[in-house]
Amino acid sequence: MKKILLIFALSFASLGNAQHKDTLQKKLFVKANALFLPVGVLNAGLEYQLNNKMTVQGEIFISPWKSFAGKYAQVYMAGLDGRYYFKEAFKHWYVGGNFSFARYKIQKWNYWGGVFQWEPGSPIYDSADLYQDGFSFFLGAVVGYQFKLNENWNMDLYLGGGTAQSYYKGFHKTLGVRYDTDPDRIYNQSGEWIPYRGGVMISYQLK
Repeated sequence: MKKILLIFALSFASLGNAQHKDTLQKKLFVKANALFLPVGVLNAGLEYQLNNKMTVQGEIFISPWKSFAGKYAQVYMAGLDGRYYFKEAFKHWYVGGNFSFARYKIQKWNYWGGVFQWEPGSPIYDSADLYQDGFSFFLGAVVGYQFKLNENWNMDLYLGGGTAQSYYKGFHKTLGVRYDTDPDRIYNQSGEWIPYRGGVMISYQLK
């Protein structure tokens, strides 16, 4: 009799859990980064609820500027987050993992001034005339805090970083020639740990 009651109790609990899962209304938010919009850069995404504490977010970053303050700043980036909320999905603190890919034509910060020579005997250039054309893979983590503004609107404050593996070619802006003149090298390769995401996302609940 005790075994029958135990089986009945476990079955009832399982049914209750199943009903709870079935009645979970999974939310979907569309969002945009308020920090970048004023300078004509689009950073937008969709965040979808998987369960009570986990979400997945797809995100794009588009900087179309061929020249920004005299520097190349074209970046096209897409990424995917998996997020775990400590309290409840879309509420308060969360941590997560991220994978992103970027295609770019930029001038790296360490080329904003000074002189550059690839190797002894190579031409000497003004670093400000050089830029990089390539792509990068990013693997990292994100931490953030999301809270409700009103019934349908949220604010998401976040910062992410990790490892960046980059492959690029170096060119002179006006001459059009490569400054990295190693004949055996198709792409330059660099790896570094950097912060590569962050901002203030304003989110609207679609469902």
